[in-house]
Amino acid sequence: MYHLNLLPWREARRVKRQRQFVVLSVATGLGAFALVLLTSWYFSGQIDNQQQRNRILTAEITKLDQQIAAIEELKQERQRLLSRKSVIEELQINRTLMVHLFDELATTVPEGLRLTRVQQQGSNLVIEGMTQSNARVSSYLRAIEASDWLHDPELIIIEEEDDATPDQPYNFRVRARLGSPNEVDPDAVMVGGEVAAS
Repeated sequence: MYHLNLLPWREARRVKRQRQFVVLSVATGLGAFALVLLTSWYFSGQIDNQQQRNRILTAEITKLDQQIAAIEELKQERQRLLSRKSVIEELQINRTLMVHLFDELATTVPEGLRLTRVQQQGSNLVIEGMTQSNARVSSYLRAIEASDWLHDPELIIIEEEDDATPDQPYNFRVRARLGSPNEVDPDAVMVGGEVAAS
């Protein structure tokens, strides 16, 4: 015996499929929305973490900049103090050098020789004077060579002057260097000016 289904089964199947499609579409939409929310939340958290790290790094960089500025100020202060110390040491050396210069000028001049001028440029001296003879100038050069504070004597010129006095007819000019007995660098001491001698 045959059974006939007279109900509209195609219509029921189509309605069922439409319902399944709507449910599947809603589920897919909700899944996509949840995925977007989760992705947004994840990246938002990552951004917040990175911003917090950036803030910490910025604060540390600011501290380091302040420390570097303080170190630079200390370096500048140290340089100023070293400059002052150098000036004070130079003044101390120059003060004693002038005393030694006058002392050596007085003790190295032989009899029959008179100094008229001493010019000083740094540690270099140019000594001018009048003398009885060439031998007196040679003796003076030997006295400078033997001196502790005058070094490297060199005769520049010796000549007879027409208007010179009869007892000292020759004018001479000698170059020498002023420096301490244990001085290593001859240009280390700078004393300026000109000293006139009688």
